[in-house]
Amino acid sequence: MDGITFGRTSLLCTLLWALLVCSGAVTVKVAPNVEVLKGEVAKLPCTYTVSPPSTNTVVEWYIEEQGTRKRVAFRSQGGEGKSDEGTPLTGRVTIGEDFTLTITSVQPSDELQFFCQVTAGPAGVAEASTNLKVFFAPEKPVLTKPSAQAISVGETISSEIGTCEAANGHPQPRIIWFKDDQPLPEVKDRKEKTYMIPSVVKEASGLFTIQSKLYMQPTKADKDSVFQCTVEYSMPGDQIKQKKSDTITINLNYPSEKATFSLLNTDHVKEGDNVTMKCETDGNPQPEFDFTKDDKVITGQNGLLILKSVKRTDAGVYKCTATDFDNLDADLSGTINLNVHYIDPMNVIPVEPQVAMLGDKVEWQCKTKASALHTVQWKKGSEVLSQDGTLSIQDISYDKAGEYMCVGAVPSVPGLTAQASVSLTVKGKPMIETPAIGEVGKEGDMVTLKCSAYGSPAPQFTWKPSGKEAVSVEGNKMVSTVTLQATAEVMKDGVICEVSNEHGTDSKTLVVSLKRAIDNSADRVLLSGNPVLKSADKQQGGSSGVVIAVVVCVLLLLLLVALIYFLNKKSKLPCSKKDKKEVASGEVNNDIVVEMKTDKANEEAGLLNKRPSTEQ
Repeated sequence: MDGITFGRTSLLCTLLWALLVCSGAVTVKVAPNVEVLKGEVAKLPCTYTVSPPSTNTVVEWYIEEQGTRKRVAFRSQGGEGKSDEGTPLTGRVTIGEDFTLTITSVQPSDELQFFCQVTAGPAGVAEASTNLKVFFAPEKPVLTKPSAQAISVGETISSEIGTCEAANGHPQPRIIWFKDDQPLPEVKDRKEKTYMIPSVVKEASGLFTIQSKLYMQPTKADKDSVFQCTVEYSMPGDQIKQKKSDTITINLNYPSEKATFSLLNTDHVKEGDNVTMKCETDGNPQPEFDFTKDDKVITGQNGLLILKSVKRTDAGVYKCTATDFDNLDADLSGTINLNVHYIDPMNVIPVEPQVAMLGDKVEWQCKTKASALHTVQWKKGSEVLSQDGTLSIQDISYDKAGEYMCVGAVPSVPGLTAQASVSLTVKGKPMIETPAIGEVGKEGDMVTLKCSAYGSPAPQFTWKPSGKEAVSVEGNKMVSTVTLQATAEVMKDGVICEVSNEHGTDSKTLVVSLKRAIDNSADRVLLSGNPVLKSADKQQGGSSGVVIAVVVCVLLLLLLVALIYFLNKKSKLPCSKKDKKEVASGEVNNDIVVEMKTDKANEEAGLLNKRPSTEQ
């Protein structure tokens, strides 16, 4: 009985111990994924709970390479963190007090599965895994064309269009092809007309370089197509980004179907212009071209026919013909009917320079021919004198002398003009222009006088009195200036300018006067101390106003004398001889006041002295 009892007791104890152990629990939590850029720092957190609590807990971090686990770092509770030697992370990994695994200078090869394992003595062992994802943006894709010659339309096998390469990306990116901004389906079957051949290279750095070749059987519609490739890659946070390459076009050969022959000159063609005609087809490459003018062979170059400084004889029908051996049935020709505008030289009659006497008349006729409706004008300077081809000048004067221009133009062809000039010389006795008055500050000053005269032959000048003389030509007149002293005789009699030639003489006297002084103050005339007369010499017509005022005053005085005489005659004005004397001397009785005012303030004149009055 004792043995049986002991055995049962031992079994019970074992079961109790196992129950205690099994009732303990370890829970580990990590981030499912940790994302980091190449070269940066990655932090892999690890937390745990132990029930019941244990004081002998160890946290270990493992990586799994090719199906084999390898510890990289560990730390016991309350102890120091240590990293293991001989691992891919040696020297770059640490474990913190919170058991977070820190990896510096992350490389693409660090993209592994990490395990955080917690051992808690009697509580047991637990672990959790996290994936480290490493990202790196690839370089801008480079798109290159093949070194082969142009692609021909109609070939039965696909031709290489270009190669797109994007280097150093992680994780592995992908290439997308575009034609005219539209994405092309990704096709790898080489039996298709359009397909791609991709390739991938994993660099020693762990980054990926990808490449894709595009093959097509292009048609004529692709002659202007633009090709481009884009690299698409992943970045942290589920971001999808792209980088675009530069664009390329293809050199595509295709047969010609029609030809175009065009005149490149945009304006009307006129004599003297350079003319360029261009012949081209809608094929590639351009074939050889032949040119004819009125069925006669002429030489062009590279589809261009250039005529330099054309004449009217260059007008005619030009034809261009091309031959494309890839399409011999096509009619590749075009024609241009070239019209060259012209205007003949101006025909002037008489053409010789004309010489006429004063008062005579002269006439010219001007004609021309042109390829279109034209005009004929006679001009002197910018002034139009005639528009019918005839220029007739009556009663010739000196100002009619000079050059006249006959101008022909074709209004419908800008720049198409012709012109001819004639000259007219007018002969006759000299004529002096009205001279200007010479002014000096005071007698004895030096004065310069100017005398201008027309005449042919050129007149000779004589000054009386003479001085320092200079002669010049201004247009069709002669000008003489003289500088001399303004003596009393000069101020009185003036200076005589005399001109003469073989046809006669003319003379004029040039007046020399003092410069008029300007006085801003008004003069006043005072009689018995009371101002009643003002003058304003500055006003125009002031002198004549003064004369009128004097005349009015005289008339009023006569009227006043008559009035006094009449009153005295009627005995209504008792005054003695003494009073008469007073009146004659300018004094009047206080009862009789005579006052005159003009409309202009500066022409008022006081006639009699008025005694002060208390009434205003």
